[in-house]
Amino acid sequence: MKSRIALSVLLVLIATNAFAADAAATQPDAQPSSAAPVLSDAQKSFVTMKSLAGEWEGPVTVADAPEMSGAKMHLSLRVTSRGNALVHEFQEAGTPLDATKYDHPVTMFYVDGDQLTLIHYCDAGNRPRMTGKMSPDGKTVEFELKDISGSPEYHMHHSVITLIDANHHTEDWTFMMKDKPIHAHFDLQRKN
Repeated sequence: MKSRIALSVLLVLIATNAFAADAAATQPDAQPSSAAPVLSDAQKSFVTMKSLAGEWEGPVTVADAPEMSGAKMHLSLRVTSRGNALVHEFQEAGTPLDATKYDHPVTMFYVDGDQLTLIHYCDAGNRPRMTGKMSPDGKTVEFELKDISGSPEYHMHHSVITLIDANHHTEDWTFMMKDKPIHAHFDLQRKN
């Protein structure tokens, strides 16, 4: 009885190996399943952005409005939707999550076709959509305005995220106040 079971197992193994060899022979260009998929530029940029997941803090500098400079900001970056989206939430450090009293803009990053896309849910009540491109050195992702839902009178217009190292990055955001650009620079250190 034991020899019949062993023979059956052996025949199943031989048949499985023969089937796999036949499949490989009929599909010579097929890559083994262990091969990593080739990522598009947008996907590579998104992988880089997701590496920033965590809690960050640092000062903001607003040269165009010095009274806004010096505040310490808190940034939470969280990967969600089975890895398909990155949630970016800013707030002034030490303030409660109370959107009725404090600014608390939310930005979503995701890959849309061949584009790295950002939608900024602005405290101004609109939703600018930007598309991003990574620099050749892989350290900077720059986002340009594509379109906007809601009033364009006051809106986020441009963003640049620069990776210094695993625990330090900067963000430069340009906000349009009618036709006047206001530039904000955030120098952020990882908290966890």
